[in-house]
Amino acid sequence: MLYQTPDNPLPPVHMDGTFRTHDGIDLRYAVFKGKTSPPKGTVVLLPGRSEPIEKYAETIADITNAGLWVATFDLRGQGGSPRLARNKRLGHVRRFSDYQKDLDAFFEQIVLPDAKLPFFLVGHSTGGLIALASARRIGNRVERIVVSAPFLGLASTRPSPRMVRFVALLMCLIGFGGRASRKDRDYSKFETNAVTSDPRRFARNQAIFDAYPELTLGPPTWRWVRECLKAGRKVVSPAYLQSITVPTLILGPTADRVASYPEIERMSRYFRAGKLIPIDGSEHEVFQEAEKYRAQAMAALLAFIPGGFAEPVRLIEEEETSETTTG
Repeated sequence: MLYQTPDNPLPPVHMDGTFRTHDGIDLRYAVFKGKTSPPKGTVVLLPGRSEPIEKYAETIADITNAGLWVATFDLRGQGGSPRLARNKRLGHVRRFSDYQKDLDAFFEQIVLPDAKLPFFLVGHSTGGLIALASARRIGNRVERIVVSAPFLGLASTRPSPRMVRFVALLMCLIGFGGRASRKDRDYSKFETNAVTSDPRRFARNQAIFDAYPELTLGPPTWRWVRECLKAGRKVVSPAYLQSITVPTLILGPTADRVASYPEIERMSRYFRAGKLIPIDGSEHEVFQEAEKYRAQAMAALLAFIPGGFAEPVRLIEEEETSETTTG
């Protein structure tokens, strides 16, 4: 089931429901049709940590208006998918590879049989890390990849990122991996947020969580921190980056206070198949940012993802009207 609020209508849904993971978890998904015929392909959209499908309604509309389908799902442990920790507020994952296996299952059960070729992968933050970590294994399925603010490491923090990695490892070793890595703070006020400079989009997204609190998520567990930081270190290694052959666009918000922009910049130096587009001044959630930042990101995304066939493109609505008239 998908949810709407007055300021956040969803585009028409082609199909939605759940799909079964390798370990028996039913994850919530949705597929949205593009606005042109023939379709230009399908974008598989991977959200960031704590982000439900509904938060991407505007971005999904922009992509479908450009003639592409969108297939997306709530990551395990968040949104409308089952929670994995005893405390349902905590974002948890047992192994980072579970995220990758979930993506494999989504392709096998939903995307390959029901979506339209060619396929493209777009991931934000944690979703961007999943996309990068999966780039080699799905290279024969997707034409291009776009990652926005991929979570390769923490932005400058106190304690230092190095200390956070050490503490996360220690907490997992002593059996506290399922505990919260920080206090469950209230981030419902725009003044205390660290992800967007746009008060309108922030208020719109907060209205979703106010209306449907079951979609909200609190802090991550130490196991989640450990697994994601470990995966981030792996994907930035030169040997791994040089093995990726899928053309990849990296959208890097330079004012990011969540994920490390310097890590993104360093990665781009060794990433032969990757191209970095800095979004100067943008905070972490590029697709939820002020228009002067978000417009750059969307323009780059839609220019990078190739679309269309040789046949002329027609609006689906026009095609359906014509068929009704002649019928």
